Amino acid sequence: MAGAAEAVRANLAGIVGELQFTAELPVRESYAVDSRTPDCVVYPGTAEQVAQTLKYASDHNLAVIACGGGTKLGIGNPPGRYDIALCTRNITKIRYYEPSDLTAGVGSGMALADLQNVLKQDGLWLPLDLSGGRKATLGGIVATNASGPLRHFFGAPRDMVVGMQVATSEGKLVTTGGRVVKNVAGYDLGKLMIGSYGTLGVVTEVNLKLFPLPAERQTFGLSTGTLGIARDLRRSILTSPIQPLRMVLLDAETAGILHYGIQPGAAAREPQIWLEAGGSKSVVDRTRKELEALGQAVGAKVHTYESEGAEEAWQTISDFSDWIGRIYPGAVVLKGTMPIANSEEFLSLAQQAAQNEKVRVASVALPGVGILQLGLQGFQNAGQAAGLVSRIRNAAEKLRGALTVISAPVDIKRKLDAWGMPATGFELMRKFKAAWDPKGILAPGRFVGSI
Repeated sequence: MAGAAEAVRANLAGIVGELQFTAELPVRESYAVDSRTPDCVVYPGTAEQVAQTLKYASDHNLAVIACGGGTKLGIGNPPGRYDIALCTRNITKIRYYEPSDLTAGVGSGMALADLQNVLKQDGLWLPLDLSGGRKATLGGIVATNASGPLRHFFGAPRDMVVGMQVATSEGKLVTTGGRVVKNVAGYDLGKLMIGSYGTLGVVTEVNLKLFPLPAERQTFGLSTGTLGIARDLRRSILTSPIQPLRMVLLDAETAGILHYGIQPGAAAREPQIWLEAGGSKSVVDRTRKELEALGQAVGAKVHTYESEGAEEAWQTISDFSDWIGRIYPGAVVLKGTMPIANSEEFLSLAQQAAQNEKVRVASVALPGVGILQLGLQGFQNAGQAAGLVSRIRNAAEKLRGALTVISAPVDIKRKLDAWGMPATGFELMRKFKAAWDPKGILAPGRFVGSI
C-alpha cells in the first residue's frame, strides 16, 4: 500500500510539477474538511493540468475536493472520502479584458480582491461582497454562487457570468456560454455549474459581465424597534422610488456589535435596517430625503454613517459566518432562503426557538432578497444543536423556504444533513452528476442528496 501511495504522489507531481505538489502534513492539514485530511495537495498552473489531474484521479478512483482561497470549504456534508486537494490559486491569467465592452475572461484562481484592483483603474468593479471576499477566488465564487448584500441590486454570480471553461473528470476542457458552445442536450451547462459546489467539474476560467463603479455611495441606518416595524419599513422601501445598492436587517445582537464599532459607547439595542445608496450626488440626496419620510412614518430616525467606518461594517456583515465563528467558537451558522414576504416571520420563529433552548442567536437578513443568516451558540451538546436546527428548518419549510447549514463543528454536522430535503429538480442534478462524474470522485457526499 505504501508503494502504491508513493506511485500516486509521484504521478501527480509529474502532472503539475514537483514545486506545485506537496504531501507535507502541515500543508495537508490546512486543507482538511470536517476532520478529513487529504493525502496530498496539488496546485495546477494551467487548465490542462487541472483536466489531467482529474483524469488521473478518476482512473485511480481518488476523491478530489477543489478549492481556491479555501473560504467555502466548510460548507456541505462531511466528505465520504478525500484523497486530493486541488487548489487553483496559480490559475490567475486574465485572458481578455475589454473595459469598453464591460467584459473580462479571468483564470478561476484569481482572488476577487485582485480583480477589483485591476478593474478599479478603469472605474469598473464586479459588485460582489461575499463572505471571505478579500481572498475568495472567482472559481470558488462561481462554484458556490456566493454573494452578499450587494445582491439586492446587482444579483448573484449567476447573473454576472456569461461563460466559463470547466475541466471534467474525463480529462476534457469544456467551454460554455459566452463565445463558444452554450448548451448541452438542451441545458445550459454554465447555469448547472454555478452553485454545484465542485461536484460536476472544476471551473478553470470565468467570463464576466462588469459594471461601472458608482460615483458616490452613502450608508444609512434606521432603528426599527421591532420586527413588525422592520417589516413595514421593508415594504415601504421596496415600493418606493428608492433603489438601494444593498439593504440588510440586523437583529439587536448584530446591530449592537457593529454600531459600537462605528460609534463606540453608543451601541444599538434594537433591530436596524442598513441601506446603501449609490450613484450621483442627487441620487444619494434624494434617497436620504425619501428615507427620512419613510422613517418618520414608522417612528424610525435615519442615521448617516461615514464612508470608511461604514465600509468596514459592510465587510463584517458580508463576512457574517466567519465573524460569528471567530467571536463564538463552535457556533452554528445557518442560511435560510424564502419568499421575501415571509422573512421577518421566519426570523421571529427562529429567535423564539433559540430562546426556548436558551441558545444565543445573532442574525443578518437581506430583506429585499429573502435570504437570512443565523448564528447560534451556547449549545449544551451536539444533540441539542441538531434538534434545534431541525426545528428551525421545519419553520423555514412551512414558510415555503429552505435552510442550509453554512458552518458547524463536525460532531454536529454528523447528526444532520447540511442541505435538508433535496428541492424539486434534484433528479436532474443526479443524472448530470452520473454523466459528468460517473465514478463519483468530485467532492463525494458533500452536496445535496449526498451526491
